[in-house]
Amino acid sequence: MSFKLIIDNVYFNIFVLCGSFYILFKCSDYFVESAVGIAHHYNLPKMLVGIIIVGFATTAPEIAVSAQAAYLGHPEIAFGNAIGSVIVDDGVALALAAIISPIAISVNKDILKTAGIFLIGIDIIALLFALNGRISRIEGAVFVALLICYMIFVIYAEKRRKLHLVDIGELTEEKPKINLKKLYLLFAIGLIGVIIAARLVIRSSLIIAHNFNVSETIIGLTIVAIGTSLPEISTCIVASLKGHGEIAVGDIIGADILNILWIIGVSSIVKTIQLDKFTVYFSFISMFIIVGTMLGSLRAKYKLTKWNGIVLLLIYLVYLYFNYRFYYISG
Repeated sequence: MSFKLIIDNVYFNIFVLCGSFYILFKCSDYFVESAVGIAHHYNLPKMLVGIIIVGFATTAPEIAVSAQAAYLGHPEIAFGNAIGSVIVDDGVALALAAIISPIAISVNKDILKTAGIFLIGIDIIALLFALNGRISRIEGAVFVALLICYMIFVIYAEKRRKLHLVDIGELTEEKPKINLKKLYLLFAIGLIGVIIAARLVIRSSLIIAHNFNVSETIIGLTIVAIGTSLPEISTCIVASLKGHGEIAVGDIIGADILNILWIIGVSSIVKTIQLDKFTVYFSFISMFIIVGTMLGSLRAKYKLTKWNGIVLLLIYLVYLYFNYRFYYISG
């Protein structure tokens, strides 16, 4: 039996799929623990670490897939991947984190207000840009510029917060004794493992699905969409189980911001994205519903409960159903 026949064998891929899930969650464990350690070392709020560090890291698969798709002449795939990932992140990753968390997930009020308003703002801008059926290179550059400005603002705001805490005596310059090199090494190992395992899950799932004659449309709506968000899903679940729910919330808000500004921005700079009106309206309406529900749930007492998670998951399932109706049955 040739090597290609072995790696394309359905039973081999079931084994790879199971092994990949184990690697995914093990590496997510390293990832979360190192992120928490870094937060302690630099006296950073866990939610902020989730938005900046973990958010950038876990969206690596999306930017890799989207940038490559745009370069190969399929920028519309990049757009669908970005918007779809926002919906999956909120409706699956954060929903599962809330459902399995032993306690309600608390969030940082100040960070939520700032990041939440910014997220809604860029979603509206993205819709306005897309209404004419295209997102140009100039508009992509605007997205990237907005991301840079946001990062500068976040860093500046965090410096002011620390100075205020020092002034009132709630923060000293003494840092906990932590092996920072080990933390960064674990962070790198966790990130690389998560990305590789996620890609293996996607490939194995596609082969298994094809073997059972599942439509490629359905595969794209489920396996591929969820597959590129597996780092967020696994990181959120592990963070929640370990009692670091703020990391999970920060990761998702950060990923949502990056999916719009970074992924759509870079992809449209590579090549102008052309869109049909139905896709624009359906995608953005779906995204606004689930993002609005997510932020509204977080705003209520600044906690995310199991019931909030169930509602988000149900919205995602409804979204899948309409995807199936509009793009598969009608198509």
